[in-house]
This record gives sequence, structure tokens and C-alpha cells, in this order.
Amino acid sequence: MLMWLAAFFVLSGSVITFIAALGVLRLPDFFMRMHAATKAGVFGPSLLLVGAGCFEPSWGTWFKIALAILFLCMTTPIAAHLLGKAGFVGGVALWKGTSRNDLGPVLPTSAFIETDGPSGNARRAADMMDDPSAAEPGP
Repeated sequence: MLMWLAAFFVLSGSVITFIAALGVLRLPDFFMRMHAATKAGVFGPSLLLVGAGCFEPSWGTWFKIALAILFLCMTTPIAAHLLGKAGFVGGVALWKGTSRNDLGPVLPTSAFIETDGPSGNARRAADMMDDPSAAEPGP
């Protein structure tokens, strides 16, 4: 019975991880792809670990699995938040079908600003990539 339960958890975790991989390939936006990867990045491996614990049902194994799942639950949402914020601030374009942008008025997307010396003429890094000669300080 325990072997069937372990196989169920391993198969479920594998299917969820596979669907997340398809989501990363098929979704149209950086933020949607990141959402698919991070949600399944907690749930899929957690099910795989529970399945592995069913194969070796000792207290030490279950304690290690609980610690690993706790670590995943604590770190993955924080990493997703930081990646999403960095993408938004970095100027990653939203999908054309996006209907709301609640961060637009709160968080500026032009955070990567370089100045042209002591005069303080600020230019976005994207503008400098379009015109590299503008990044050189004048006399």
C-alpha cells in the first residue's frame, strides 16, 4: 500500500512539474512564466519529496523532508517577488492583453539611471544602449 502511495505522489509531482515547464514555454509574458515556474517550484518538488518519504518511512527521512519543504515554502515566494520586481523595474514589457498595472503609479520602471558626470544629466540605460556615444561624458 505504501508503495502505491509513493508512486502516486512521485507521479503527481512529476506531472505538476511538467505542466509548469510547459507553462514556462507557452505563456506569453515574463511575469506569467515566472508565476508558473515558482508555484510549481514549491508544489511539484514537495510532492516528489513526500513520495520519496513513502519509500523510506523513517522519522529521520520525514524530518529532512519537512525541513526541505519548509525551506521551499520560505524561499521560493521571496525569490519570485524579487525576480518580478526586478523585471518590472528593469522595464520588462507587460503582455499586450494585460488589463491592469497596479505597480505603474507606485514603482517607476526607469530605476536603472546613470548620470553623465557632475552635471547630473540622467539617462536611462536603455537609451544609452540605443545611442552608446551619449554615455561618454563630455568635456
